[in-house]
Amino acid sequence: MEGPGRSGDAMLSDGRVLGWAEWGPRDGRPVLFSPGAATSRSLGFGSSVVDGLGVRLIAVDRPGLGVSTPAPGRTFAGFAADIAELSERLGLGRPAMVGNSQGAPFALACAVEGIVACLAVVAGSDEVEPAGRVDEGMFTGFDADAMYDLVMAASPPSDLAVYRQPAFTEAYLRALKEGFAQGAAAGYARDTVLAMGRWPFDLSSITVPVHLWYGEDDTTHSPDRGQTLATRIPGAVRTVVPGIGGAVLWTHAEQILAALLTELGDER
Repeated sequence: MEGPGRSGDAMLSDGRVLGWAEWGPRDGRPVLFSPGAATSRSLGFGSSVVDGLGVRLIAVDRPGLGVSTPAPGRTFAGFAADIAELSERLGLGRPAMVGNSQGAPFALACAVEGIVACLAVVAGSDEVEPAGRVDEGMFTGFDADAMYDLVMAASPPSDLAVYRQPAFTEAYLRALKEGFAQGAAAGYARDTVLAMGRWPFDLSSITVPVHLWYGEDDTTHSPDRGQTLATRIPGAVRTVVPGIGGAVLWTHAEQILAALLTELGDER
């Protein structure tokens, strides 16, 4: 697991900053990355393949995570607007995007708004309808160690074989500590309330290509490994990978990125 080659932050028009980190060539095809729960921009994927593919992978800290300014009460639409502004400031044009785990609904919001040219949802959290209102305060007691233990306890052996590799463990724990650096309420708690509630956007309005990737061993992120989710997104392509669970992002990075490059074609 190689760390990012470059990192920085972009000042938004309202004075907040969004932190970003990137891998691959500066002139590569831009692919934005919306990371999983509570992780910062420093945990990317595919570091060994981005140069060969010509991909400029840019991971973004959501508000309140890593170095991005908190935005209490933020919404999916607000995040999509942030990504549109970030893309303009970084000169990305209309990039591709990858949303992993809890980062998936935020990436889907960007697809709904047409901000991205195509999207890969990888081990994406599915929409669930809670029995009652999700209380943001329920999640403010989490920290990096608690999140790590929760993920490890819920992971199948095929994922643990990835997560327990020393280089991955080090990178993942670092990203979690950065993610919680401003406190759980600043980022993770708000993310979780948004992701676990009803998504206030229409998936059927998405007009850009969407690929859904799930590991066959994944019993955490989607009850049917994206089967129902695929029916709600016009033209969505669903791939279920045997022999892995939620770690499919790291075991199949090259295939995931290559599929996006095919969708991008000549678009710049």
